[in-house]
Amino acid sequence: MTQQEGGFSPEVVMDHMQRNGVTHVVWLPDSETNFLYLLMKEEPTLNLIAVSREGQAFSTAAGLSVGGAKPIVLIQNTGLMESGDSLRGWTMGMNIPVVLMVGYRGWTRHGVDQDTAATYTERFLNAFGIKYYLVESNEDADRISIAFQEAERTSQPVAVLVGDEYHGFNR
Repeated sequence: MTQQEGGFSPEVVMDHMQRNGVTHVVWLPDSETNFLYLLMKEEPTLNLIAVSREGQAFSTAAGLSVGGAKPIVLIQNTGLMESGDSLRGWTMGMNIPVVLMVGYRGWTRHGVDQDTAATYTERFLNAFGIKYYLVESNEDADRISIAFQEAERTSQPVAVLVGDEYHGFNR
């Protein structure tokens, strides 16, 4: 799927990161975000912080935020669910305003989930009381900035679910 066909381009994600003053990207590298990674590593205003386990992303983001930085966490839905206690203790418990950009693995807009990770993602976020916005294409990308505004207003994490049926951030 190309940008012209309604896809979700990494350039649009980068634009929203820059508009919202992101200083650090905390993430667990994966093949799904390769084109976004290539853009992020070339951007001099961004510091990329790779973690070895998803749960470390939340303590790292909390530390950066307390130190005056503005991080974003890039994570897949499976890793998000695996790190629930870290999310609870570090970002929610410390009132850290951070956006979580979550790869919505297995989700399709047609309601036929291809992976049980998709089945439980929104249930997980609802159980934790985390507000979220679904982004499927460049046309939805304004929700990224809305998520940043919501995180700042509430001093809590807010999720952006990347619901691209064809692998988020690929070309």
